Amino acid sequence: MIGSAIWGGLLGTLVLTAIVRAASEVGWTRMDLALLLGTTVSENRRKARALGYAFHFVLGPLFAFGYAGVFASVGYSSWTLGALLGALHAVFTGTVLVNVLLPLVHPRIATPDTAAHEISLIEPPGFLMLNYGRNTFLITLVAHVAFGAVVGWAVRI
Repeated sequence: MIGSAIWGGLLGTLVLTAIVRAASEVGWTRMDLALLLGTTVSENRRKARALGYAFHFVLGPLFAFGYAGVFASVGYSSWTLGALLGALHAVFTGTVLVNVLLPLVHPRIATPDTAAHEISLIEPPGFLMLNYGRNTFLITLVAHVAFGAVVGWAVRI
C-alpha cells in the first residue's frame, strides 16, 4: 500500500498540477500554486517557483497517504471514493487552508491586516480562492477530484 500511495500521489500531483497550470496559461485563473508554495521560503520568484513545484511533489504523496488511510479504514479503494475525497480536499483547501492556516505560516502573503506601506509578494487567495479569479475554485475542485480519482485508482489496500 505504501508504494502504491507514493506512486498514486506523484501521478495525481502531476495531473493536478497540469490542470491548474493549463488553466492559468489559458487565462481561466491567476493562481500559481508553485509560486504560492515557494514564496514561503524565498523572495526570489524564480527560485520560489522551482521550490514550490518541489514542495508540491512532496506534499502530493503525503496527502495520498492520508487518502490511503481513509481507504484502509473503510476497507476498499476506488477512483470514485478517491474523487469524493478530492472534492472534500478542494473545499477544505478553498476555505480553511488558504484563509486560516496559510497566512499563519506564509511570511510573504498579504492578509486583511496588511498595511498599505507593507509589501507582500503574494495576494491573499480569499474565500474559495476567488481573489485569483471567478473560475479558480471550480478549477481547484476539478483538479483535486482528478487527484483523488488517480490516487483512489492507484492505491491498493
